[in-house]
Amino acid sequence: MSRSTNDTYRLLHLRLSFGVVAALVLWGGFVLLPLLVPGYDSIRQTVSEIGEMDSPARIPFAAMLCMVAVCVLLFAWGLRDASVKLGRPSVAAYLAGFMAVSSVGVGIFAYPHPLHGVFGLSEFVGYQAPWVLALTWRRETTVRGLVPFSWTMGTLLWIAILANLSVLDLHSWLWLHERPFYGVVQRSLFFIWCLWLAVISVMLMKSRSVLDDSVGTPLPVTE
Repeated sequence: MSRSTNDTYRLLHLRLSFGVVAALVLWGGFVLLPLLVPGYDSIRQTVSEIGEMDSPARIPFAAMLCMVAVCVLLFAWGLRDASVKLGRPSVAAYLAGFMAVSSVGVGIFAYPHPLHGVFGLSEFVGYQAPWVLALTWRRETTVRGLVPFSWTMGTLLWIAILANLSVLDLHSWLWLHERPFYGVVQRSLFFIWCLWLAVISVMLMKSRSVLDDSVGTPLPVTE
């Protein structure tokens, strides 16, 4: 492997590692920033209430989400390059990268700004990345466990999404039961997404077929 090629794959490894970094930054913020908000209850209250208007944590919350957005973009870049290296479609990489747009919008337009909810709902686009990756990489066997793990996380994400949609009908049976611990319900969605992001990041970083140039690059996909 030439020096320039070696540098290229080191950069790819670095970009892929930002999936783990994004997950750590997000959950570090979820754990530490509530300490700046007197009386905040992580069990009952939503994440958005940490950085809502007039909250002492508004600026740190927005900064944290912007940092997450940068990390997600770098990971998505790496996922796209890995897709090209393996001859697989890059759709999942673009879906994952779209989460950066949502994160920045949610952070800048603090709750209860009308655009806060719009960007929050736009996260559902990024949440489709796991099952799309599983579907478009379904014949990929060189990255062991990636496809079944993505199918599992994609299924769990949809279960969490449906549970979170109870907030759209405040008179529903589901909302009445979730209301006392809705903060946990909402965080379950973020947790599943972050778990997928971090684990896929590690899987790809450990894959010889992705990071070793001695492994031949498949022909581009035509499907």
